[in-house]
Amino acid sequence: MKSYKTYKFRLYPSEKQTILIHKTFGCVRLVYNYYLAKQQEEGITKAFTNCNNLKYLQKEKPFLKEVDSCALRCAIFNLEDAYNNFFAKRANYPVFKNKRTYQSYRTNCIVSSYKNNTYSNIKIDLLNKKIKLPKLGLVDIRGYRNQKEITGKIINATIIREVTGKYYVSVVVEEDTLFKDKVNPGKAIGIDLGIKDLIITSDYEKYDNQKVITKYEKRLKRLQRELSRREKGSENYNKTKLMIY
Repeated sequence: MKSYKTYKFRLYPSEKQTILIHKTFGCVRLVYNYYLAKQQEEGITKAFTNCNNLKYLQKEKPFLKEVDSCALRCAIFNLEDAYNNFFAKRANYPVFKNKRTYQSYRTNCIVSSYKNNTYSNIKIDLLNKKIKLPKLGLVDIRGYRNQKEITGKIINATIIREVTGKYYVSVVVEEDTLFKDKVNPGKAIGIDLGIKDLIITSDYEKYDNQKVITKYEKRLKRLQRELSRREKGSENYNKTKLMIY
């Protein structure tokens, strides 16, 4: 049976790769907003039609050719998904994207063959802690230190910049799922959740409550008060928001 699993790695791009990532964020946002505005004025069209017309937008704005073209097409399909979710009453009406929020773009894995050799635009090398991404090339990654390789077919990769300024890549892999035999437990243990002690088992084992939230509660309250007084979208607002995260 086939199943999908997501692997998320911390991404450490070079200065040149970081610039290209931000260019891609901007281009993906531009394409999404362009077709959203166009469909609001002229009516909704299929994603495949918009992808075929993307070449005309690229002629008008040549800088779009500097980034991963697959990421631009994914933005168009993301817009179609947003409309489908709206009509199915699963989400609100699609809104324009801006650069002050969570930034990401998705690109699909494309596999081709030439002279009995197989080539893929996305590859993961856990031994050397590298990932190959379209346009970016090899990028340093960290994560899954106890795993030697990832088996299965890579479907897509999403490059993310968190509000904290850290970069991540989330890779979706199609894997064969092997169902294990049903386990018959020889012993059952009851668990009681508490405040003073986080967990108390039926064997009278106790696990302390670290009270992490309480430790930072005063600082969090102060920062949230500061955030409420800031002008939304201003530099000071974004700085305070970053400190909360």
